Amino acid sequence: MAGLTSSTIGRKYAMALSAIFLLIFLVMHLSVNLLSVFGEDAYNNASQFMGYNPLIQFVMQPILMFAVVFHFVMGFVLEIKNQKARPIKYESNNPSNNSTWMSRNMIISGAVILAFIFLHLYDFWLHEMNYKYVDGLPIEETRFWGDLHAKFADIWRVVLYVISFVLLGLHLGHGFQSSFQSIGARHPKYTPVIMAFGKWYSILIPVGFIFIAIFHFVTQS
Repeated sequence: MAGLTSSTIGRKYAMALSAIFLLIFLVMHLSVNLLSVFGEDAYNNASQFMGYNPLIQFVMQPILMFAVVFHFVMGFVLEIKNQKARPIKYESNNPSNNSTWMSRNMIISGAVILAFIFLHLYDFWLHEMNYKYVDGLPIEETRFWGDLHAKFADIWRVVLYVISFVLLGLHLGHGFQSSFQSIGARHPKYTPVIMAFGKWYSILIPVGFIFIAIFHFVTQS
């Protein structure tokens, strides 16, 4: 790992691999959460399996945590090194003509998304850790849907989630194709397909999460 992150190219490659892993995770996470829209039992069953399966809890979850931290740390490191490599901005430079606003400000959207992740962990992961390992409460198969539903009773939380997922969509819009480009997946035949798929991915994933938050808000009894 040290050799992979010792050069700028290596860091970009490692960051791209962590990004692809997180892209896959987002699909899985959305798939499970969408079950809460279609029925309490389906979501409760899936959540119980995810929450008490040893392989997921003690192998996959630490890997996910590492991937999140690694991705953001690499992002900040690359941004700092890019800034140091270009200490002087030429007056003639007009970046808006050569790149999108998001591609120039991935660090900003990334920082906001990181703050949202902390909120999300506080809302759900920390609650689970307290329930299972601090309070030591017994397995209650029907609690998961109710916990999720209750979190979206407050409009301010829904608004924060919506804003965060909009920024996530913008972040994904550039990050998806950039990740594949960084690992060398560039070809006249396949690159347009990757770009098109990335565009739809960056729209559908955030829209799916936003739909879930709004659904649980408007269906509060």
